[in-house]
Amino acid sequence: MSAQAEAGPAPIRSMTGFAQVRKQTDSGELTVSLRTVNHRGLDLHFYQSSEFAAFENEMRARLKQHIRRGHVEVRISVSHSEEDGTPSYNRASLARYVAAYRQAAEEFDLESRPDLNTLLSLPGVLKPPSEPSIAAGQLGSELLDALSACIAELNVHREREGDALRSELSSQIEGIGDAARQIQSIRSKVLPLFRARLHEKLTELLGSSSLTESRLVEEAALLADRSDIAEELTRLSVHTVELRQIFSQGGEVGKRLDFLLQEMNRETNTILSKSSGIGDAGLRITGLALEVKVNIERIREQALNLE
Repeated sequence: MSAQAEAGPAPIRSMTGFAQVRKQTDSGELTVSLRTVNHRGLDLHFYQSSEFAAFENEMRARLKQHIRRGHVEVRISVSHSEEDGTPSYNRASLARYVAAYRQAAEEFDLESRPDLNTLLSLPGVLKPPSEPSIAAGQLGSELLDALSACIAELNVHREREGDALRSELSSQIEGIGDAARQIQSIRSKVLPLFRARLHEKLTELLGSSSLTESRLVEEAALLADRSDIAEELTRLSVHTVELRQIFSQGGEVGKRLDFLLQEMNRETNTILSKSSGIGDAGLRITGLALEVKVNIERIREQALNLE
């Protein structure tokens, strides 16, 4: 027994999800959030300040290890402590402005006192909040730890939604298999009608004296192939079994489902085209084939959201 079989089926993941992790660091509170939506490939977008740019390649590598498809928004920020955000004033600059004010008041014999609000608004007096320097090595380690935790939380959410989709789509898969079996049952009863139509076409061909014997055999084989739906039903049944296996095995199912559903839709269209003109039985086959197409489309719409 393989290791995968012992561990059970691989999880199926939705491409839609959100997760956020907050981590207290020496530089302040670090926040990492991930938001994912549908995309044909892996499309990473970073929203962060310049202090995190040095770690982007490492973050990309870690994201690629755990996320295969989807448009991913990565948002990173750090909230510095209040002490770091407290403005201060330049005592020397303020003293010079006060001294100049008093000197002018004395020279012009003015009775006035300086206004503090006005003095603090003068250039060079009030210092804006300082941005603390961040130790690159320490921040990098904490950032990658927070990112890993956020990815794990995101994948829990995506796997939960993927499991829900797997359960929901099982009824559509069973519906396709049931309809294919009913079409097969009807086909066995209408084989005489298929043969009658073939005989009618051959009679028309025999009435044409311009056809050689080899050409007649070729046309007969072509008509026989165009009249019966046995091959299409066989392929549709095989594809349905493969569809069940894909969901049973799990993992990255999105692209495989897209290709397989295209093939199933093609076989169903051929069944519809071959079933016209054989009376009530043909109408029943047409109705069942249309049900198959509806179920295929439902699966296809949901599969667009699977990794």
